[in-house]
Amino acid sequence: MRKPGSTVAFTLGVGAAMLVGAGAMALVLLASGAPNAIAIGVVLAALPVGPVIGCYLWLDRYEPEPRSLLLLALGWGAFVATSAALFLQAFDAFAIGSSEATQSVLVAPLTEEAAKGLFILLLLFFRRAELDGILDGIVYAGMVGVGFAFMENILYLSQAYIGSDGRSGGIESAVSLFVVRGVVSPFAHPFFTAFTGIGIGIAVSSRSTLVRWLAPALGYCLAVAAHAAWNASLLLDSGQGAASAYLLLMVPAFVVMVIFAIWARRREGALLANSLTDCARRGFLEPQEVPWLTRIPARKVSRRYAGKVGGSDALNAMKHYQSEAIELGFLHHRYLRGTAPAHYETLGQAHVQRMFALRPQLLWPTTAGAVR
Repeated sequence: MRKPGSTVAFTLGVGAAMLVGAGAMALVLLASGAPNAIAIGVVLAALPVGPVIGCYLWLDRYEPEPRSLLLLALGWGAFVATSAALFLQAFDAFAIGSSEATQSVLVAPLTEEAAKGLFILLLLFFRRAELDGILDGIVYAGMVGVGFAFMENILYLSQAYIGSDGRSGGIESAVSLFVVRGVVSPFAHPFFTAFTGIGIGIAVSSRSTLVRWLAPALGYCLAVAAHAAWNASLLLDSGQGAASAYLLLMVPAFVVMVIFAIWARRREGALLANSLTDCARRGFLEPQEVPWLTRIPARKVSRRYAGKVGGSDALNAMKHYQSEAIELGFLHHRYLRGTAPAHYETLGQAHVQRMFALRPQLLWPTTAGAVR
């Protein structure tokens, strides 16, 4: 159960912003006057989207975030963040007259990371119960980054097909750029924004007021720095420095980020086990249920067993029960740490009541040896 006012305000606000952003981006694309180029840009830009999203959904398996919020994050990145960044950069070019290099290395990272990170910040204020820590921050940042990269790639790939600055353009030019942006560096924007997501995730799980303020600010600064470093490498030696920067900076940094994300995912599993064990001690669920809820293979076995023995009704009951129990587990963890949202009692009672209503329909595997 969520605060109705906060949920409605968040949904209406994000929806309105996306509508405006979508209109702005439609005007930008139509202004090119080249529908063939746009079509090619859309097709090429869409190719890496599915695999990248799949990686973030894999990370999100312990406590899957609401699909509606993940879609809003994608839409925010594609429409709101891109249109806001374009407007701010155009304003800078008109009012301040920054050089192309300054735009690329300073203005673009500042505006784009602020526009992308704003979505996670809005979640913090309006849907705080959905942010349980660092991994959630990484997942939402990734979705926003994927949406942003998709729309930005459409613009760049379309322009490459049209040709500019003495370049002939055509499909070969578009494909060459796609290899750089869609094959070599599809995680660039999600990677940059992940720093902001980590900062906000740390703030959510910290009891220190100072950390709650400093962590998001530091995360944003690191996102801007990583983005600026990458853009700067593209300007060195007419772009020749990009390969060295990619191999010496981006690849190691990305590997560290991946290791950190996997560690955070495993940490969430341990936290969930501890919190649900404590929930069982308090009578919120049966102790024997805990092993079937805390390990992903065990959850799958439980669902298969319920579906095989009890049919679709039992399968749906098991899915919903697992979802409620996992939400309760992470909420209870925040309660134990002293970082639970203000209305945690209402949220927790709602989860327990829904679990109680589902319990008569549950069919659990009979032995722990069934887990593979």
